[in-house]
Amino acid sequence: MKLYRAFATVGGLTLVSRVLGFVRDILFAWAFGAGWVADAFNVAFRFPNLFRRLFGEGAFNSAFIPLFAKELELNGKEAARSFAEEAMSGLFAVLVALSVVAILTMPWLMYLLAPGFSETPEKFDLAVLLTQITFPYLLCMSLVALFSGVLNTFGKFVESSSVSIVLNVTLAAAIFIGFAMGYHNEPGGGVVQAVGVFVAGVLQLWLLISGLRRNNFTLKLRRPRMTDRMRRLITLGIPGVIAGGVTQLNIMIGTVIASQQPGAVSQLYYADRLYELPLAIVGIAIGVVLLPDVSRQLRAGNHEAVLDSQNRSLEFAMLLTVPAALALALVPVPIIKVLFERGAFTATDTAQTSAVLSVFALGLPAFVMIKVFSPAYFAREDTRTPMRYAAISLIANTVGSIALFFLFRRLGYLPHLGIAVATTLGGWLNAGLLWTTLVKRGHFTLDRRMARAFAMIVLSSVVMGAALIGAAHYLGTYFAPDRGFVVHVMALTALIGIGLVVYAAVILVTGTLNLRQLRKISRRG
Repeated sequence: MKLYRAFATVGGLTLVSRVLGFVRDILFAWAFGAGWVADAFNVAFRFPNLFRRLFGEGAFNSAFIPLFAKELELNGKEAARSFAEEAMSGLFAVLVALSVVAILTMPWLMYLLAPGFSETPEKFDLAVLLTQITFPYLLCMSLVALFSGVLNTFGKFVESSSVSIVLNVTLAAAIFIGFAMGYHNEPGGGVVQAVGVFVAGVLQLWLLISGLRRNNFTLKLRRPRMTDRMRRLITLGIPGVIAGGVTQLNIMIGTVIASQQPGAVSQLYYADRLYELPLAIVGIAIGVVLLPDVSRQLRAGNHEAVLDSQNRSLEFAMLLTVPAALALALVPVPIIKVLFERGAFTATDTAQTSAVLSVFALGLPAFVMIKVFSPAYFAREDTRTPMRYAAISLIANTVGSIALFFLFRRLGYLPHLGIAVATTLGGWLNAGLLWTTLVKRGHFTLDRRMARAFAMIVLSSVVMGAALIGAAHYLGTYFAPDRGFVVHVMALTALIGIGLVVYAAVILVTGTLNLRQLRKISRRG
């Protein structure tokens, strides 16, 4: 249950962050809708945000944490500090150079990031400008990731789980600042948002530096040197970043393809944000907590504890993810309507975004399982196997996205729905490959408790889904445009509440989770 409490800490703070993120997205949809300014900003934010996800949500640390933990256990705190400083200095030097080159060449890089924008010069030029402003965020977040890895190894998760709160509050404030300056769905508002991204990066970096100081583990910037430890970090790091970031790379590819369709980039973004809520709460919590936990247990030779941690992590993931996926797939329209349909965001945007969200939701369990299975490889310093599987998934997703996008458009369907289908199938392919290889190597076996729990979770989710469909039908009139925002919110709250109560009741009745376990999870210490 100690592992569950760590999940609860990270997941709880991530939930706060995502709720604030929804507030930010609601404000953004109200201010910019799914128009050309929104498309330009979402592309500009997607690129540095890709690196935030790669580095800040566990991919970089898949290589760094096992090596840092090994150094800490074998050679002590000062040797671990020295290694962290070497890694920080090397990372800083590389990313400064990368940022300078990217900013200078952005007018040409944009043809790769959003080739469809070239047909609309003002959108293309704005996207270039906004990406140049936001790109330094990459440097800040990469250092934040390294500092987070240090703190997580020491069992400190609060600071690293709070950084997104800073981002969401800063960008929400930037929307109001833009409006106060007179920018209403105009390029100037996008510029204010881009500046907000940069400011948020600086504030997030300050938060993590403060966290290190509170834990008496400050790091100093050195002259970069290629030591044996750095060579090992690079050897593990490059495959680890590719493997750990495949979901975000898939989304990035989808953005590139979607730039061919007006409004598609923004609709994919809004749908992505919604299905990322459970992915963030569950997947990131597991990714952050499980890797250092498994790394420590492997160093101690406690293989039974490793298997137990993996089973409990999968149990925790499925307990929350399966019902969330089914709910998002079955009743996306009320959720999108209440959250986003106002101002510049139209009823047409709601219908199209809801369709994309339904398909994305079907891949949610797979994306979370990737977070569960990957640490078993990373903790054993095997980043190449997940990288190979990520590459296979990435190729399948890219080919599928291109083929289905143009096929759907030719058939008269929503073109970017094909991107969502390909992304979902790519996620299941990656999760399946990771699972089967772990089983073949004897590194993962489902225990009896997990097998029974999964059957009961599926049963409980199906019952909840039936209740949601019935409740959505009954409450349908309360979502009519003439009912008003307050009634819409109350109806959505009732719909979500019915789903939660039904699911929780079946889970408790079947014994999948009992009150004694809940008390242990919530107990401190």
